[in-house]
Amino acid sequence: MSHVVDARGKRCPLPVIMLAKLAANQPPGTRIEVLADDPAAAVDIPAWCRMRGHTFVAAAGDAYTVELKG
Repeated sequence: MSHVVDARGKRCPLPVIMLAKLAANQPPGTRIEVLADDPAAAVDIPAWCRMRGHTFVAAAGDAYTVELKG
């Protein structure tokens, strides 16, 4: 299962807050793509993954892909 969080135009910490809110209700294995044009997202989203035990899959332009772990 995959979802998209559109956080374009939002500034830190909103992209991570939006990601965390969606992730809280999803099962392990879910992939979430975060669209974020705030430069801080390039650091914040991988850091959130490390802190929560999820996998940071990829970054491509303004898109960041996360896979949720159990």
